[in-house]
Amino acid sequence: MTANALETADREVPMVDVRGVSKRFGHQEVLRHVSLTVRTGEVVCLIGPSGSGKTTLLRTLNHLETVDRGRVLINGQLIGYRQEQNKLYEYSEKEICRRRRRVGMVFQHFNLFPHMTVLQNIIEAPVGVGKKPRRVAIERARSLLQRVGLSERADAYPSELSGGQQQRVAIARALAMDPELMLFDEPTSALDPELVGEVLAVMRDLAGSGMTMVVVTHEMGFAQQVADRVIFMADGIIVESGPPSQVINAPTHKRTQDFLKAVL
Repeated sequence: MTANALETADREVPMVDVRGVSKRFGHQEVLRHVSLTVRTGEVVCLIGPSGSGKTTLLRTLNHLETVDRGRVLINGQLIGYRQEQNKLYEYSEKEICRRRRRVGMVFQHFNLFPHMTVLQNIIEAPVGVGKKPRRVAIERARSLLQRVGLSERADAYPSELSGGQQQRVAIARALAMDPELMLFDEPTSALDPELVGEVLAVMRDLAGSGMTMVVVTHEMGFAQQVADRVIFMADGIIVESGPPSQVINAPTHKRTQDFLKAVL
């Protein structure tokens, strides 16, 4: 195979490849045979009512949730398991953490270490887990703080920041591990309305830079402007999927139509 053919083959491997994933909590099946692919550089927004399975699906992408059936591959590799003769064996926690480095995640709540400064929060994982030299990690952290508009707050503590600023620090912290994929779980839902825009602006910039992103969101305007594809979920399945112009502006499924009438 020629070098060009190899490059083409690499590009054809999806960044996210979810194959027939099911997940149950007790008697409730929250994911039902879900399959999904996300191309490198694609921005996918997951929308749907509470309890539809959006967050659970997102959490399977970095093995924060295990799956009962199916496979999850990130850039062609199983994220939490090794496979031997068609049977899956879960990796050790250490190996799971090593593989999880490829996937950054930003949560609803910021989860910053309150006793650490902004800079210390950002360099903690690159130095402690990634074994980067401290000087290199600090240089990278300062660059990321500039990117999210918080250069002047490097020495502040989380309690001294607004919610929007804390969430921007959380994004910088996730980016500090140089992930291939970024996951966002309703990153603006815990913010006051006037702070939502500053976080979405950082996410727009990130999407524009070519980062592969999967975003659980209720921000329909963001999904319309930034997403390459919108996926509507309900009752643990993907009901409708397509470009924002179709799914948000002209949905074909009644379940999608009813949801959008309620939120728009």
